[in-house]
Amino acid sequence: MATVDVYRITDQLDDPTLDAVAVRLEARGKHPRFIAMMQQYLAAMEIDSAATVLDLGCGTGVASRAIAQRKAFAGRVTGIDRSPYLTAAAKRFAAEEGIENVVEFRTGDSQSLNLPNAAFDALVAHTLISHVEDPTAVMREMARIVKPGGRIGIFDGDYASLTYGTTDRAKGKATDEMIIDALVTNPRVMREMPLLLKAAGLVLEASFAHVVADIGRADFFAPGLQSLVRVLPKSGAMSESEARAWVNAMLKQSDEGTYFGASNFYSYVARRR
Repeated sequence: MATVDVYRITDQLDDPTLDAVAVRLEARGKHPRFIAMMQQYLAAMEIDSAATVLDLGCGTGVASRAIAQRKAFAGRVTGIDRSPYLTAAAKRFAAEEGIENVVEFRTGDSQSLNLPNAAFDALVAHTLISHVEDPTAVMREMARIVKPGGRIGIFDGDYASLTYGTTDRAKGKATDEMIIDALVTNPRVMREMPLLLKAAGLVLEASFAHVVADIGRADFFAPGLQSLVRVLPKSGAMSESEARAWVNAMLKQSDEGTYFGASNFYSYVARRR
């Protein structure tokens, strides 16, 4: 059965699936480990000194709001996502947190943005690049939109490393690959980032590597597991009954203290020449 990365087609999904996606994005965005990885590269970007920041592929605005809420940040953030549903959710969350005057959200295609050259001091692509059809085109757009000397922060999972523990090795490997296909368009793209940055005319300034693993009990990966009940059938990877059975098996492992789930994550900070 052919599968499709659900996160690449958020402008085509039904509201219940988008709601599951939004819940997952928000839950992950509040996890201390996720916050720490994000704040690490934002600090390396010296994001507080940027007057204008673009959050490309903003989703529910997790990164946009994190930047806007930094004590030393005095600029403005613009978030762009292809899903009107997610940008509406981002606006709602920003209003709830009292920062709607600092951030704005629009719909748009990250591969072809209707924005002028050198429009922003800084740009972040937070969990975007693994889901786009043409990473090279997106990187070129990033380089075009940022001012000379401006910084770009790119964070994403190295989803080729995503794996779940199982006693059946062959079936476990096949399931890992099926889930990766359902969630990610370019699972190895973060390994290609140094080459992509150079091709886009960007200079690599810093990089950070993380291994995130839940061992015994699902914690970081728990919201993702819950979302897979709806996302896997929508992607074509599993039927609803198969997805529910697999997720329930993972949650049972978590309850019993035998769960294993892991993935690598990388962040890059680059500068436009």
